[in-house]
Amino acid sequence: MSSTDITFPEGFLWGAATAAYQIEGAAREGGRGPSIWDTFTRVPGAVADAHNGDVACDHYHRSADDVALMKSLNLQAYRFSTSWSRCMPDGVTPNIEGIRFYSTLVDQLIEAGIKPWLTLYHWDLPQALEDEGGWTNRETAYRFAEYAAVMHEALGDRVRIWTTLNEPWCAAFLGYAAGVHAPGRQEPTAALAAAHHLLLGHGLATQELRRRDADATLGITLNFTVADPLDPSSEADRDAARRIDGQFNRIFVDPVLRGEYPEDLLRDVEHLGLTDAIRDGDLAIIATPIDVLGVNYYHGEAVTKTPSDEAAPQEGHAPLERPVSSPYVAAHGVRSVPRGLPVTAMDWEVQPEGLRRLLNRLQDEYTGPAGIPLYITENGAAYDDTADGSGFVDDQDRLAFFDVHVRAMKDAIDDGVDLRGYLAWSLMDNFEWAWGYHQRFGLVRVDYETQERTPKASALWYARLAASNQLPERPSSPDAEKAGAVLSR
Repeated sequence: MSSTDITFPEGFLWGAATAAYQIEGAAREGGRGPSIWDTFTRVPGAVADAHNGDVACDHYHRSADDVALMKSLNLQAYRFSTSWSRCMPDGVTPNIEGIRFYSTLVDQLIEAGIKPWLTLYHWDLPQALEDEGGWTNRETAYRFAEYAAVMHEALGDRVRIWTTLNEPWCAAFLGYAAGVHAPGRQEPTAALAAAHHLLLGHGLATQELRRRDADATLGITLNFTVADPLDPSSEADRDAARRIDGQFNRIFVDPVLRGEYPEDLLRDVEHLGLTDAIRDGDLAIIATPIDVLGVNYYHGEAVTKTPSDEAAPQEGHAPLERPVSSPYVAAHGVRSVPRGLPVTAMDWEVQPEGLRRLLNRLQDEYTGPAGIPLYITENGAAYDDTADGSGFVDDQDRLAFFDVHVRAMKDAIDDGVDLRGYLAWSLMDNFEWAWGYHQRFGLVRVDYETQERTPKASALWYARLAASNQLPERPSSPDAEKAGAVLSR
């Protein structure tokens, strides 16, 4: 089948995504208070080369130009997060100037014909709330619902799609168990309590938003992996895959869409006190009906419990100067093993068929029976970009990554999956958490010294896709042919 034969359903939504701390900068302007990431980036060895988000992409001062850039790329939707610490610096008290920034951004998007898709939490908890225990403190879930109410009061007349949480797995387990994300704690019991309270906050915020606006589209974004046993005939490897699936995927999707934690997960973590955090009625709140499920997918993995002298790789963070722990609190000895697939600059395997399998699983086991549509809310890749004299990046590797994943997505739609949109990660290069500015995921290159934005080859390709709703041909060049050959292996 040629590219021009691949057409998506009418009304399919094409867009891109970012996160507040990663792009906004203006860390001390407009009454913004410190977040846990402001604090964490000052911890020696926590972030590569001590990078931080104080300036980032300076989006706070350049939002109008960035929206014009989105329009030039034919984006139909823009998924952004609001900074809790900008809008409520102490986690409780509204900051009118900070909220006004997002009100202006929403107006700019609407004027450009771009649908605003608001995520309330993308990991930047106000430090004042972390000082009171952060997500290990049950009260933070109730503060989150109050924050949702404040944001809806300000923006609900124009924003029609709301996501409560982005990737609570990262917030809970990279932040409170592994120590590689803010707040940098390495306490398995705290991580499980944080996971439950994040879910409780999601449920409470969903109830609050629904009470205020019966017609709003509400959802949550979860990141997923596809964990395969390295040796399917090995009972130990099958158990390893089950544990990773439970502690990465099912720990969040089951409570949200089934109103319960998986029994095998509860057995796995019984010694770590998850049930101590759960109170009567919590799961009913967490399972408050949603309208959409956001799916973030970057890669799958093969896992094993066979011994190795090598340390188990951690999920998505840079080699750091400080000791870290595994985010998998009850999967000791489990490690990911390379399978000879192409990898990105993050050393993540390129596995588009895993996306197809994931979408089919979600449709069959979760969202299909509930009548809930799916959206890809993040998918993308970091590569070692090389800019020419004009700042242009001929990123055929990233372009090929998008191409094969869009094809896998269309295969899933043809399989019967109710998938209605795709939001590429990321609109522009940005602060990549523990990697600092060393990894670039953007469709658009950012020169961090001049803040000049330059669309890459992948952006121009994606703009044609968004405009036509039809998969464009890959550009014809030796680099493109090489990338296509590698990713088609």
